[in-house]
Amino acid sequence: MQKKTANPLLHLEDYPYESVPFSEVKPSHFDEAFEVLIKHTQDEIDRIARGGKADFTHTVEALSYAGIPLARVQSILSNLNSAATNEELQAVADRWMPELAAFWNGIYQRADLFEHIRKVYEKKGGLSLNTEQQTLLARTYRQFLHNGALLDEEKRKELISVKRRLSKLALQFQKNLLHDTNAFRLILKDADEIKGLPSDILERARERAREAGKEGWMFSLHYPSYGPFMKYANRRDLRERMYRAFMSRAYHGDAYDNSEIVKEEARLRKRLAELLGYSSYAHWVLTERMAEKPENVMAFLNELYGYARPAAEREFAQLREMAKDDGIDELQAWDTAYYAEQLKRRELSLDDERMKPYFELEAVLKGMFEVARRLYGLQFEPTDEVEVYADGVRVWKVMNEEGSYLALLYGDFYVRPGKRQGAWMTSYKSQFRSQRGRNTRPHVSSRPHISIVTNFARPTGQMPALLTFDEVNTLFHEFGHALHGMLADTTYADLSGTNVYWDFVELPSQIMENWTYEPEVLLMFARHYRTGEVIPSKYIEALRKSRRFMEGLATLRQLGFGYLDMAWHYRLEEVPGDLEIFERRVFEPVRFTSHVRGTLMSTQFGHLFAGGYAAGYYSYKWSERLEADAFSIFQKNGIFDRETARKFRRLLAQGGSRHPVELYKEFAGRPPEIEALIRRAGFTKNR
Repeated sequence: MQKKTANPLLHLEDYPYESVPFSEVKPSHFDEAFEVLIKHTQDEIDRIARGGKADFTHTVEALSYAGIPLARVQSILSNLNSAATNEELQAVADRWMPELAAFWNGIYQRADLFEHIRKVYEKKGGLSLNTEQQTLLARTYRQFLHNGALLDEEKRKELISVKRRLSKLALQFQKNLLHDTNAFRLILKDADEIKGLPSDILERARERAREAGKEGWMFSLHYPSYGPFMKYANRRDLRERMYRAFMSRAYHGDAYDNSEIVKEEARLRKRLAELLGYSSYAHWVLTERMAEKPENVMAFLNELYGYARPAAEREFAQLREMAKDDGIDELQAWDTAYYAEQLKRRELSLDDERMKPYFELEAVLKGMFEVARRLYGLQFEPTDEVEVYADGVRVWKVMNEEGSYLALLYGDFYVRPGKRQGAWMTSYKSQFRSQRGRNTRPHVSSRPHISIVTNFARPTGQMPALLTFDEVNTLFHEFGHALHGMLADTTYADLSGTNVYWDFVELPSQIMENWTYEPEVLLMFARHYRTGEVIPSKYIEALRKSRRFMEGLATLRQLGFGYLDMAWHYRLEEVPGDLEIFERRVFEPVRFTSHVRGTLMSTQFGHLFAGGYAAGYYSYKWSERLEADAFSIFQKNGIFDRETARKFRRLLAQGGSRHPVELYKEFAGRPPEIEALIRRAGFTKNR
């Protein structure tokens, strides 16, 4: 039986698997918990800094374990603010996130603590540390340097101020974007307006309208509504209206406009880098990335551009010819998804909406778990012992092959108000092994609580939750991140799971998408939700061919985002006055349609300005090179070969405890190569 406490956030050990009792947590509990845990963590840090011993155990290791309860409560607030927010939670986040950022940064600016760390670092050669301990020491030392440990007092204060302000701006950026996403509604009432839209899309649109007290069909800027509309709606004027609304989010010159926020973030990031001795924010960030420096990022993006551009030109010419048949002389941005879908139907006989009945969410989940069982021996048991934070969220207890407890997995799959767009994996509890601290016992591991969050359309009274194949890939993608977290097996939370170099973190997620194209896997779960019919072989073959469909344009799109990221964080000499002119120049090499006045990417680019991808968006394609190469090894040995899977599980388990190049070499027996990615995309040679 659960033990009731005055503030559950301060007594999470009282609940099953130390899980969060969401029904008992009130926004006010965060205020008390942060006050108590900040003081507790400060006391821990003071003891370390003032202790007589400057050795690995009493300094570096002790610092790694300090503040774990505080970090956990912070993650709970952050996760809820992303997945199930409201005005009260937003107010708590506004109060505390900047304070917490300043607190954590302040730890790494303490001269007395740095002096202890420096002493350990300088004698590291004679300490007989294992690889994980060496990694923790090097990382800890760099964190102090990156947080201004060598700066004078005036510059340290400025650095703290910059980081505090950046934290506030990121929160406001996210709030503004969510507001504009929720604010727009397109309500259609005439049959002519909905031509081309599949019946299940219309059913959900009608239900949204009913929920809003409206007649007809309602479409929104949430992607499960926006994406299908842009692909299927025959009415070009309505596609244009939706596109302009989507691409002008947080760019209306009102209280929710993000223009000045992105400019200020860029200025502050540049200043942060300068304070720490770097010429750009990208130079600073990339010191802890596989790419190492922005010049290497640009060389990688440009190399891939050389392969992708010729393919993209051929693909766009095909779309343009199709549009001409409809009397369209100039293809616009709101036309490309529509004509790409028409071309896909014609060339591949592939219709996403026709295939959706074969991808019922419950069946896809079972298939996904079966893939994990065959690869890693994992078992997923639904449990009602653990509370959830919103209707429709589910929890599985994850077990190893021999039946030992491994992790909790939360699944939050459906779109709802108060939930930001997109899909992500996150953690409510970190993995680590420890003999220290109030809630840990000798030889007992802290096992992780992992969450997958998506924005799939909800089931209706007439229809279960059906996924597009892209959404199936999204689910497998986030499950790959989840496996990285669930299989973690490191001593220190700082190095556990997804705490790896940013351009390595997408390898575990992107590699999982490969299994969705394999006939053996599709036959596990792709059955018609009404008839039970197995997905036809012609669909499987079409799906496999679709990996190369419009891949040139898709690659250029991703490269464009990478170029925009580098423009903001590497090539920026001064902050642009006119953001549209700035973006138009950046996107010129990858753009085939005209720029649409009044639209902007930066003001809605949460990855860069409210997430962790600043100077790191290239990592998606970088990791794609890794995963294509890694999956080619699975293909050679067998997609369920247990020895190959054992080696890959070892890579996942080690998290950030070793350099990713070493981890990859241990798995593959060699460094990563780009040939598998180029071959899979169907590209030929540089221009």
